[in-house]
Amino acid sequence: MREFTSPAVFVVENSESAVDTVFTRASNAPNSIAFRRLVNGSWSDVTAASFAAEVVEVARGLIAAGVRQGDRVALMSSTRYEWSVIDYAIWASGGVTVPVYETSSAGQVEWILSDADPVLLVLETDKHVADTAEVVAAHFRRSTGSAQTFRIDGDTPDSGAIAELAALGADTSDEEVHARVAALRSSDPATLIYTSGTTGRPKGVQLTHANLLAESRGIRETSLKALLRPGSRTLMFLPLAHVLARAVTIAAFDAGTAVGHTNDIPNLVATFGTFAPDFILSVPRVFEKVYNTAKQKAHSDGKGKIFDAAADTAVAWSEAQDGSAGVVLRIKHAVFDKLVYAKLRAALGGQCQLAISGGAPLGARLGHFYRGIGVPIYEGYGLTETSAAFAVNTIGNQRVGSVGRPLPGNTVRITHDDEIQLRGPVVFSGYWRNDEATAESLDDGWFRTGDLGSLDEDGYITITGRKKELIVTAGGKNVSPAGLEDQLRAHALISQAIVVGDQKPFIGALVTLDEDALSGWKAAHGKPADATAADLAKDTDLIAEIDAAVAETNMSVSHAEAIKKYRILPGDFTEESGEMTPTMKLKRNVIAKSYANEIEAIYAK
Repeated sequence: MREFTSPAVFVVENSESAVDTVFTRASNAPNSIAFRRLVNGSWSDVTAASFAAEVVEVARGLIAAGVRQGDRVALMSSTRYEWSVIDYAIWASGGVTVPVYETSSAGQVEWILSDADPVLLVLETDKHVADTAEVVAAHFRRSTGSAQTFRIDGDTPDSGAIAELAALGADTSDEEVHARVAALRSSDPATLIYTSGTTGRPKGVQLTHANLLAESRGIRETSLKALLRPGSRTLMFLPLAHVLARAVTIAAFDAGTAVGHTNDIPNLVATFGTFAPDFILSVPRVFEKVYNTAKQKAHSDGKGKIFDAAADTAVAWSEAQDGSAGVVLRIKHAVFDKLVYAKLRAALGGQCQLAISGGAPLGARLGHFYRGIGVPIYEGYGLTETSAAFAVNTIGNQRVGSVGRPLPGNTVRITHDDEIQLRGPVVFSGYWRNDEATAESLDDGWFRTGDLGSLDEDGYITITGRKKELIVTAGGKNVSPAGLEDQLRAHALISQAIVVGDQKPFIGALVTLDEDALSGWKAAHGKPADATAADLAKDTDLIAEIDAAVAETNMSVSHAEAIKKYRILPGDFTEESGEMTPTMKLKRNVIAKSYANEIEAIYAK
C-alpha cells in the first residue's frame, strides 16, 4: 500500500463560513470587480459592494419566506449570475443550497425534492415551472402546504426571483441577516449535492462550510494562485449545479478574481472573444471538441497536412519540456506558432494562459497538444464527495497524464487492489439520510472512491479506471474501458464510445458519430449532405476512418485488451435519452440495456 500526504498550510476555524468572504471583500475592497454580467450584448462590472448588497436583499427575502437555520433551498437553473447571488444568499439566510441541474427530468426533480425536503424552490424559466409543476405542487402539499417557488426569469427586466425576494424581505432587517451569518459554523452543512446516478439512484452528498473553505484555500495555496488573484478573470460555462464549477467559482471569488457566466454553449467561442478570460475551467469533452473541430476544418480546407504536422510538433514540444528541445524542433515550433497555434489561442479569447480540466480523464496526447500550443491544461481529480478537486497539476508542478498531487492537508493511498482512497479536510462526512451508503463509502475517515490508479514517489496520482467498470472477458482478462474510450473519442468523427465485452470472448465497442464533424467529412468525401449516421454505417470510406481510429487505439494495449469488433450507432448518446449524465458521463447500465441487440450483434458468428 502506497500513501502520500500534502502538508497542511492553513486551518479552518469553526467560527468561519463560506459566505464570510462576501462581506469581508465588500468591506476591504468595495470597488473590486467581483463578477461581470452580459447585459444586452455587453459585459458590465459588478463590484464587491453591490454584490454583497444584492446578497443581503435576497437573504432577507428568504428569511421572510420562512427559511430557517439549516433549512434546504433547492436551486434549479443554468449557469448565470443570479445562480451565485441566490447561492450566497441561501447561506446568508442560514440555509443549505440543494443544486438541481436545469436539464433534470420531472422524475429526477421529484426524487431530489422527496429526499432533500427543501422548504423553498427557485426555478429558472417558465419551462422549468411547467415541466415540474405537478411534482413540485405534490411536494409542497406534503411538506408545507403551500408552493414556495420563485422563478428567476421575470416577465420584465425588473421582475423575477431576485426582485420578488428583495420586495418580500423589505421589512426584514440587515441585522437579521448578519445574525444568521454570525451563527454559522464551519461544521454546519452548506450544500447537498446529488450524485449523477451513473450506477443507481442519486445520493445526496452533504458538504460542510469547512469542506468548501478547505477546497477554496487548497486551490489558492497551489501555484495556480498566480492567476487566481485580483485583476484576473475567468468565464464559467460548466453547470454550477456540478461541484467542480461551483468550487472553482468560490475559489475565484475568494481570491478576488472576476467571474463571468454564460450558458450559451453553441456561441462559446464568440463569448470567449468578448470576455477574454485569463483562464478557463472545462471538462475533457470540450477540449476534445475544440481540437477535433479545428482538425476537421483544416482537412476540409485542404490544410490537413499542415495541421497534423503542427499537432505532432506541439506534442513533441510539450514532451521535450520534461527534457530538452533540439534546434530543429524549436524552429518547427516557432513556425507553427505563427501559422496555427496563434489562431487556436485566439479562439479562447486571446489571453487565456491556462485551463483547468476535471470530471474525466483528459488523455496524455491532448494534454501535450494544448501545452505545446501555449495553453497548458492542468488536469485535476476529485469527486462530489471531495468538494471537487482533491488533487491537481499546477504551474511548475505538472506531469501530463497524471491528475496531480493532493491539495494541502489531504492524503491519498493506493490499496492492494489499486483502489484510490482519500482522506482530508475536503472529504465529506456522509450521505444525506443514507447510513448504508455512508458505511460502504467511508472506512475510518478514508473515502473509497471506486477509482483505480497508481501513485508515484512524488505524490502524483494517475487514474487507470473504475472498479465497477472493469470488464472481465471470458478468458479472464481484466480490461479497464476508460483509456480505450478516451483514445477513440480523440478522433474527429467519433462523438462517444463505450467499450463492452464482460464475459465475452473479446473486447468490442459501440461508437457514435459527431454530427458537426460528419457534415464536413461528407462534403470532403462526396457523400450526400442529407446522409445520416445510419445511412453511412456501412460506407467503406467511413468504415476506413473508424478502422484507423480503432487500430491506433489498439496500439496502446495488449492483444487481449484490443477492440476486435465495433458497431456504429445511428444516433448519439444524450442526456435527454437518459444515456448520459449532465456532466457528460456515460450511464453504462442504461446503454447496455438500450443497445443490447447491437452488443449481441458484435458477438454473433
